[in-house]
Amino acid sequence: MNNDYRDWGKLNPNANTEPIQDDFQGYQSNYGNTGSGTFSNGISGIISEASEALQQKVVAQSFIFMVAALAVTWVGAKVASAALLEWMMSSPVNMIILFVAEIAIVLISNVALKKNNVVLSACLFTAYSFINGAMLGIVCSIYTDASVAKVIVITGITFAVTALYGLVAKKDLSSVGSLCIMGLIGLILVGLINFFVKSEPLDYLASFIGVAVFVGLTAYDTQKIKKHVAYADSYNVTALSLNGAFELYLDFINLFLYLLKIFGKRR
Repeated sequence: MNNDYRDWGKLNPNANTEPIQDDFQGYQSNYGNTGSGTFSNGISGIISEASEALQQKVVAQSFIFMVAALAVTWVGAKVASAALLEWMMSSPVNMIILFVAEIAIVLISNVALKKNNVVLSACLFTAYSFINGAMLGIVCSIYTDASVAKVIVITGITFAVTALYGLVAKKDLSSVGSLCIMGLIGLILVGLINFFVKSEPLDYLASFIGVAVFVGLTAYDTQKIKKHVAYADSYNVTALSLNGAFELYLDFINLFLYLLKIFGKRR
C-alpha cells in the first residue's frame, strides 16, 4: 500500500484533488471579501463541518475494515494452518510460491486502490488476511494457548491506546514515522543477520525494538489516515479507508508477533 497520502488525489482524475480549503481560498481570491466577513465565516464553518464528517467516516471505516480483516485472519488460523503447513512441507518451492503470492497480492491491491477498484482491493485484502492467518496459526502452534490469548489482549490494549493517541495528537508525527521506518529497515537487516548467527539474545533484543517501532507506526499511520481526508470525496472514501485499514492491520499483526516473542510461552 502506498504510504504517501498525496497520491490519493489520483484516485479520481475527474475530481478536484486539492484540499477543500484551497477551493475556498481560490473563491476568496476571485470574488473578494464580502466586507462583513459573515459570509466567509459561514462558508468556513460549512467546510470545517464537512471535512470533520468526512474525516470521521474515513477513520471509522478504516478501523471497521481492519477488525474485519483480523476476523478473517482468525478464521484462517483456525481452519487452514494445518493444511498450509502440510503443503509447505511437501516441497521447498512452495515457500517461495507463498512469499511471491503475498507480495503480488499487496502490489495488485495497491494498483487497484489507485484506480479506485474497491471490490478487487477488498477481495485481495480478504485473501491476504486469510493466508496470513493460516501462517500465524502455524507460528502460534509453537506457544501455549493461554500465552497466545494473553498476548492478544496485550496487543489489543497497546494498539488501542496508541491509535487513540494518533487520533488526538496535535503534534505532527511525521518525524516519528520516519524514525520508525528506519528502525523497521534495521529490524529487517538484524533478522537477516540472525538467520545465520541464530543468536537468541539478539532476537530477544530485536523483539523489544520491534514493539517500539510498531507502536510508533501505529500512532503515525492513524494520524496519517486523517491527512488522507484532504483528498477525499464521495468517490474515493472507501478506497482511502481500505488503504488505512491495511496499514493498521499490518501494524497490529507485527506488534502481536513481536509481543509474542517476548511474552509467549513455548509448549
